[in-house]
Amino acid sequence: MINHLSTKTLFILVLNLSLCTFLFPAPLPVSARLQRLHHQLNNNGSLGFLVIGDWGRKGWYNQSQVAVQMGIIADKLDIDFVVSTGDNFYDDGLTGVDDPAFDESFKYVYAARSLQKQWYTVLGNHDYRGDVEAQLAPKLRERDSRWRCLRSFIVTTDVAELFFVDTTPFVNMYFEDPKDHKYDWRGILPRELYLTNLVKDLRLALSESKAKWKIVVGHHGIRTTGHHCDTPELVTQLLPLLEEYEVDFYVNGHDHCLEHVSCQDSKIRFLTSGAGSKAWLEENKPHESCGVKFFHHGQGFMSMKLTKNTARFVFYDVFGKPLHRWKTSLKKLHTSI
Repeated sequence: MINHLSTKTLFILVLNLSLCTFLFPAPLPVSARLQRLHHQLNNNGSLGFLVIGDWGRKGWYNQSQVAVQMGIIADKLDIDFVVSTGDNFYDDGLTGVDDPAFDESFKYVYAARSLQKQWYTVLGNHDYRGDVEAQLAPKLRERDSRWRCLRSFIVTTDVAELFFVDTTPFVNMYFEDPKDHKYDWRGILPRELYLTNLVKDLRLALSESKAKWKIVVGHHGIRTTGHHCDTPELVTQLLPLLEEYEVDFYVNGHDHCLEHVSCQDSKIRFLTSGAGSKAWLEENKPHESCGVKFFHHGQGFMSMKLTKNTARFVFYDVFGKPLHRWKTSLKKLHTSI
């Protein structure tokens, strides 16, 4: 048929296609580019922060009690910020930027003066079940200036760098067998391209990092003896990268417990702080290649204090009682397995 078209007709067709391409360009590839945020520390030369995960239940399931103790410990330690490991709003994230659950589960619960610091937050799988863009929206920062939630990003300080990683898109189950749940995958699809870009950008950021301490934060566990066990997709796609660039700590939530895991073949310390509200009263499970230094299946949170040469963290229960303390030097951690 095209053989019968005149030269003038062909010219018009080509011109129209060119105009369509100009006016309606193809969608840009999904990017997981890591945004870098600089956090100015207190003047004492150290970095202190709290870690809480799996918390947003409008104060129920001891969330309010944990928040009270967080305020007390934050005041004692004079923390610089708070880290949230995801599952910020149960059961299905936020319905939009005006959802009252933001105030009921965050603003009014963590109201202590000592907690009026920046909150650096990643998304969990329950957050993806709601309007995920709402948690990322600048409008939430207008409602509470503490809130800083991005998919993947870096917090740079004088003492350490924290690499926040969006782990939910790695997990096959949410795509292949979501059951009755609906996930908001805007900004993620095509998934393969998103994950490729994320791993590439994380590799670049880790390779360029000159930080004394490197901490990676994600929602899902890599090595854990908790309810969900290891996340296979992270073991194969993320762990080798963390090993290659000598990450010191991997911090996660997802399991509703407090946990400190050390593995025979790794220098990384795996720390779970996902006990911000509802906890699972069940024993931890054996792990074939890792040992459990500490496990608590009740509510609580974690603190971390870093200087240029030392790191220490403490796990606290719902009453603010220290359950597990651990301290190391930079040299010791990097020369022993």
